[in-house]
Amino acid sequence: MKESTRYNRQIILPEIGEEGQLKLSKSKVLVIGAGGLGAAVLPYLAAAGVGEIGIVDDDTVEISNLHRQVIYKNSGVGKSKAEEAKLMISELNPEIKINAFSEKLSGKNALSLFEKHDIIVDATDSISIKYVINDTCLLTNKPMVYGSVFRFQGQVSVFNYQNGPTYRCLYPDENSNTLNCEDAGVIGITVGTIGLFQANEVLKIILGIGEVLSGKILVYNILNNEQQKYDFEKSSDFAITKEDYELKYNSNENQIQEIHFESVLDEIDNDEVLFLDVRNIDESPKITLKNQIQIPLMNLEKEIEKLDKNQTIYIFCQSGIRSKIAIEVLQKNKFKNIKSIAGGALAMKQSLQEKIHSN
Repeated sequence: MKESTRYNRQIILPEIGEEGQLKLSKSKVLVIGAGGLGAAVLPYLAAAGVGEIGIVDDDTVEISNLHRQVIYKNSGVGKSKAEEAKLMISELNPEIKINAFSEKLSGKNALSLFEKHDIIVDATDSISIKYVINDTCLLTNKPMVYGSVFRFQGQVSVFNYQNGPTYRCLYPDENSNTLNCEDAGVIGITVGTIGLFQANEVLKIILGIGEVLSGKILVYNILNNEQQKYDFEKSSDFAITKEDYELKYNSNENQIQEIHFESVLDEIDNDEVLFLDVRNIDESPKITLKNQIQIPLMNLEKEIEKLDKNQTIYIFCQSGIRSKIAIEVLQKNKFKNIKSIAGGALAMKQSLQEKIHSN
């Protein structure tokens, strides 16, 4: 086998051997997200000899990423994460094929991407994209290796493995109010640990060894080194057809429109529009506009009567994640003129300060 010396220490394991290494070399893994989780998953899959790895991420490297996304260098700030990740792991193992997709995963590109790979790794912190991954895995019959992190705790599971339970079986509510790393804070070791657990599940699936975390979720806390495993059952309520998928993700009326706050600054005193803050009451920075209402995301459905369907509604949260979930809630309730503000309150505060200084 080409470059067999590279993999010698794992080939001598009786559970792997030359046959297992050949399985790795023929496998194709797609990693959605090249952030903290992806930064741990990618180098270990590449180092192990996974033959083809796809990286999907439309973001660029920021200085605030570097404390946890350790595959990037300071010189990579401002550059494409997918391309920088490809460069790093190509240098680690030039014998494998790396494909970088500098685009956001959506219902428009997910099917074609998933069909070309054997295993899908969910390394994103976006709740809405996790549902896209789940539904596309279900439609293409691909296993989904899931990971998520909240502060000092992380979760790992494998969904849709050999017709096993899916992400929706565990989390049926798409409107859950979950903070991402930017909102909640995170230490690099947490995402690194969970990412390594994910990489381990990928290798076990390829090699056919060990016990795959299908129908089980592993919860690990780095502060006290405690871990628990919980079982969950498959539900028949979440089957999806191609028609369902197209209607949900590719229908024009269900597309989430995102705008930059600068483009609507002139409307902050317009009574015909409404700025909807879906953050929790105690979150900062405080944004105070004349035509503004605050309804925390978790309360949105039960307080939806406070909103007028005839108004144009601009929705914001802390950084732009929960506002997209809020859009989905309102779309289900037949609201039409709704848009998410990119970057959330953090970007809005900066734009408002610039407007004050320029006047």
